[in-house]
Amino acid sequence: MDTRNNIGKRYSSVMSSAMAVELPTIRIQPSKGWLAIKLRELWEFRELLYFLLWRDFKVRYKQTVLGVGWAVVQPLFSMVVFTLIFGRLAKMPSDGIPYPIFSYAALLPWAFFSQGLNNASQSMVGNSHLVKKVYVPRLIIPMAGVLSGITNFILSFIVLLCMMLYF
Repeated sequence: MDTRNNIGKRYSSVMSSAMAVELPTIRIQPSKGWLAIKLRELWEFRELLYFLLWRDFKVRYKQTVLGVGWAVVQPLFSMVVFTLIFGRLAKMPSDGIPYPIFSYAALLPWAFFSQGLNNASQSMVGNSHLVKKVYVPRLIIPMAGVLSGITNFILSFIVLLCMMLYF
């Protein structure tokens, strides 16, 4: 009986000395103003950004039938619809620029913006487990959503350059 009591006392003294060491407490507080973006912190988490981008890229292009072709076909069809409706039927002026180029050049940044906004908002919901469990700069997650659309933009821009050479 006496040895059990001594073991219990030693265990409690070890635990109390271990409990006496306090770990640093990090408080996450909102920043004030727009200029409080911590670029150093974003740079430190660049690898996470890379892996989030790579995951989005693989999901977008690996599991689709059209793959990369969808990034080209979707704006082309939109351009054809805009050219037919606004260029042919409504006779909207394009100031001497061929209407397919005129509409396609306007559709590219708009498609990038709308897709980026949509991906950024969905990424916060889709990666809520990441935000709740570990500390990451909160800007990384929507940034990955926006930057994942750059591949579509680049592919569509190459098509725009080819169209400009053709016309």
